[in-house]
Amino acid sequence: MGLIVAITLVDINTPATIPFGPFLVAAPAIAASFAGPAETAMIGALAVAAQVLLSHVQGGVMTSPHQAQLGALVVISVLVTVLRYATDRHLRRLSLVRSVAVAAQEVLLRPLPGRVGPLCIASVYHAAQEEAQIGGDLYAAVRVEGATRLVIGDVRGKGLSAVGDASVLIGAFRGSAYCNLSLPGVAAHLGNAVYWNWIHSGEDSQETWESFVTALVLDVYDESCVAGMVNCGHPPPLLVHGTEITTLEATDPAPPLGLDMVSECDFTAGMFYFEDGDLLLLYTDGVTEARDSTGTFYPLPARLAAWKGSTVQSLVCYLQADLLQHVGGRINDDVAIVAITRAATVPGAQQRRTAR
Repeated sequence: MGLIVAITLVDINTPATIPFGPFLVAAPAIAASFAGPAETAMIGALAVAAQVLLSHVQGGVMTSPHQAQLGALVVISVLVTVLRYATDRHLRRLSLVRSVAVAAQEVLLRPLPGRVGPLCIASVYHAAQEEAQIGGDLYAAVRVEGATRLVIGDVRGKGLSAVGDASVLIGAFRGSAYCNLSLPGVAAHLGNAVYWNWIHSGEDSQETWESFVTALVLDVYDESCVAGMVNCGHPPPLLVHGTEITTLEATDPAPPLGLDMVSECDFTAGMFYFEDGDLLLLYTDGVTEARDSTGTFYPLPARLAAWKGSTVQSLVCYLQADLLQHVGGRINDDVAIVAITRAATVPGAQQRRTAR
């Protein structure tokens, strides 16, 4: 509005040989960058009215130069108003899609609780596909008798196409909590649920038959300084004890889930010490396979050793920011990170480690 008044006053008070009227087109163009379609149309109408006034003062509306200026101003005002309307409509739809994505994330990939039994837990998820809140990576935690059970997994593929498969595994994991299954039994249950879903999906493509899920299932016991683990083709977790970082390789690794029907005897649970003050880091291969501009993989153990924080929440935030910096702000695969520490003292833990 002020711009229209200023241009009008300057044009009236300058010689007719120096026209300022054509600058009125800037008013609706600028308004469209921040105002809604109604406000943009109003500014355009005021600019047209100002152009009519200037044409009348400087020799009449019916002269060819003034008609050309007026016609151009009308056309541009209409165009920017239509574009502003289309942009607002697109933004409303995008906002709706984002709200649906957030709701889906909350249903399928619920945030892990900060405290479960004796454990403090923090997690972070970064989807590779733009505008997506979730993808093919997954994690979940449930309480079972005397322990906290966790799973972290990675569906072959990324982005929204893998969400359905991830939801099947998460649903099977949560649903198994009341069945009193052993760790190998849970792994078999998850693998069969995923395989059954694929063979009954109605799709007969090569991509479907080559699908699989890498997964790591853990039991962290409340009254013991040990934890159990079944690794089905997933990157091994890192255990931090004091200043020592250990890669927990499975002694009897199992193949990824979903390749065929399996039974409990196909899996073996490995045990490791997890004591008061220890930190356990779970992650998907989107972390360790992330490359910088020179092709160097993200050095997770080294970056974990460089962390100077004290809480699991600060750790996952640190790793996410550091990973984004490593890749230049663009991650090409879904990323999930879960950090766990034992907050309650386990009786006899130090003695048991010494005995070991």
